[in-house]
Amino acid sequence: MAAQKGKDLLLKVDTTGAGVYATVAGLRSRTFGINADAVDITHSESAGQWRELLSGAGAKSARVTGAGVFKDAASDATVRDYMFNGTIRNWQIMVPDFGVIEGPFQVSSLDFSGRHDGEVAFELTLESAGALTFTAI
Repeated sequence: MAAQKGKDLLLKVDTTGAGVYATVAGLRSRTFGINADAVDITHSESAGQWRELLSGAGAKSARVTGAGVFKDAASDATVRDYMFNGTIRNWQIMVPDFGVIEGPFQVSSLDFSGRHDGEVAFELTLESAGALTFTAI
């Protein structure tokens, strides 16, 4: 993958549950990580006592973080409501020249900050809540 503009990494949410996605407003930075827990099956007869892992086992998870400013009351209210209500919705993470990761996520943290001479900013974390799909673009 060639170098890309960070602003092209988009985070979208299905705000109605009907498959219509809206870009989360005002994100200035965002990250996406996929994890797979390893299942250690090393035993006393493992060759040279080297660790052995069980292929295809372990829990997979994904975490998305973002920071920015809310540009309107609607995007603020949507994310805030999801946080307080523990709502799980489908989200899309669009990675340029790579693809789209889509699936259910829950807002696990929502932090606000502000300076006396600046805007109120937020940081959010999403945790995967089910199977994710990948579509190459």
